[in-house]
Amino acid sequence: MKQAVLLAALAPLASLPVVQAGATESWISTIWNDFKEAVDCGSCQVLLGGLKLVADFGEGFMEDVLTGVCDISGAEDRDVCAGVIASEVPALHYAIKNMHVGSHTAKTLCSALVGLCDFPDVRPFDLAFPSPKPANSRPPPSGKPPIKVVHFSDTHVDLSYETGSNYDCSKPICCRVYTDEDAPGTTDKPCGPFGNTKCDPPHQLQESMMTAIAELNPAFSIYTGDVVAHDVWLVTKEEVLQDLNATYGAMESHLGLVYAALGNHDAAPLNLFPSHNVPSKYNPQWAYDALTADWMALTGIESVQNANEYGSYSAIHPDSKLRIISYNSIFYYKYNFFSYTEPMEYDPNGQLTWLIEELQAAENAGQRVWLISHIPSGDVDHFRDHSHYFDQIIQRYEATIAGLFFGHTHTDEFQISYSDYKNRNWDTATAMGYVAPSMTPTSGSPSFRVYDIDPVTFGVLDFTQYIANISDASFQTKPTWIPYYTAKKDYGSKLSTIPDDTAELTPAFWHNVTVAMEKDSAVFGEFWARRTRGYNVPACTGDCAKNEICALRGADAQYSCVQRTPGFSFSKRDGVDGEVEEVAPLLSKRFQPECNHAGMAPLLAKIAHRANLAKMNGE
Repeated sequence: MKQAVLLAALAPLASLPVVQAGATESWISTIWNDFKEAVDCGSCQVLLGGLKLVADFGEGFMEDVLTGVCDISGAEDRDVCAGVIASEVPALHYAIKNMHVGSHTAKTLCSALVGLCDFPDVRPFDLAFPSPKPANSRPPPSGKPPIKVVHFSDTHVDLSYETGSNYDCSKPICCRVYTDEDAPGTTDKPCGPFGNTKCDPPHQLQESMMTAIAELNPAFSIYTGDVVAHDVWLVTKEEVLQDLNATYGAMESHLGLVYAALGNHDAAPLNLFPSHNVPSKYNPQWAYDALTADWMALTGIESVQNANEYGSYSAIHPDSKLRIISYNSIFYYKYNFFSYTEPMEYDPNGQLTWLIEELQAAENAGQRVWLISHIPSGDVDHFRDHSHYFDQIIQRYEATIAGLFFGHTHTDEFQISYSDYKNRNWDTATAMGYVAPSMTPTSGSPSFRVYDIDPVTFGVLDFTQYIANISDASFQTKPTWIPYYTAKKDYGSKLSTIPDDTAELTPAFWHNVTVAMEKDSAVFGEFWARRTRGYNVPACTGDCAKNEICALRGADAQYSCVQRTPGFSFSKRDGVDGEVEEVAPLLSKRFQPECNHAGMAPLLAKIAHRANLAKMNGE
């Protein structure tokens, strides 16, 4: 932003009221009006400037002001407003107080969270690689019988789920008894014993899924994070630990060997994972300690690199040449307020440097690597800077990396990396990222995935997606887990050359699938319906389909065709105040991850939306 434009944008701050001790109501009115006026990048900077002045009077004052603004807006029930803001305001206060209005950090916040600034250009960052990229390429399939590996994600089990309670409440999470009217036998909208599409799942659904997985006898499983339920205004350290123990305990008793990744919900408050440059009082070391204990118990592997540091792990799968690296992607998450520490760090905690070291060690040892994490690197939720840096690492070690595995979006997707994003073609496709849907039924029937894996190269030969159809009459009695589709059969059949049983699903294969989507809208339509297991499938044709195909080819997020759209972007579960219909035109030009309704950042977005409606209505 040019200086003259920035000065013009900040001019309204001169008229802000002088803060007196206890002048909470005056500042509530001021910030509410700033939300009303936030319509472009300049006015977003003004809003940040006002919040920065509020932050100067301390965390408690900021909490009171934002809670008051939330109450005025009616964005959520008062207890939800108060709980969410109280839990996350220390991080927001730290970021805003130290932020420079108009900086790269401030513009990143206004683009990533509210779509009011253009995405800043990716900042150059030189990654140091220990050796030049070798000439070798991906190894050919061994031809040996495949092993089975299960991938599941985003379980979000609600240990307070109560069968027969109201599934259509006013809170962010239902199927709990908040009032007498929500109680079993009173509500006319009772949830069943195995879950509801408007609620996080009960423990017995997880038991059912893990029993079904165990019956398939996989060689091992991978879990890409998010154990804790969406009661974000209530969640405490004690609840997180109870949830982690319940879910990881179920894995240990049913599944045996599981490699896991940290989710953005797996701490309290959610989303907030600071680097070592942030004061240690904010560090959720207790969550890292708990995850490390669970990780070690599940794997039984004593030699683990980087354990207990910041939620990242590297281990050699027993009796194999497979190195599995689980890294903490929440450092690069747009809702992690600690990531907006001024200036934004290029490599929080040196994790990218550590990844390079681990990948180099694998290359030197002739090993293949799986990278597992929660947030897909090409996703709209991932900072573009760090997506680009991560993709540079992928390009350097493409021959060593057999696959990348993610969760978070609750939807069935994939992402492709390319050596040349200006020429995205089958022969420039270099790496494949698989995004597994969730067990949580808020975006479709509960689901898990079974990969057929080459036991020598550890490449993905095929996968079958399993679901328990929540629409079936028998679901609430006993969910039945059945194959939903198979990648090689249902996508490979759309190609001119169908790969044989021993062929790997290479990045080139998946690029050709996206070409088939471009040529035949029916192929894209099938993918689009599978994305949510046929549930609540929104219309997506024309430019929407074009952008979604581009996103599949966008493992480097700056090339994913996501365009900022003026307006505050957030997603909200169906059935509350008609918000989905009201907000849809304001969403960035790509459908949002399902988990984006949780936490303070989406709450602030909803406040802004309500402020915009109030302004339009002359209120």
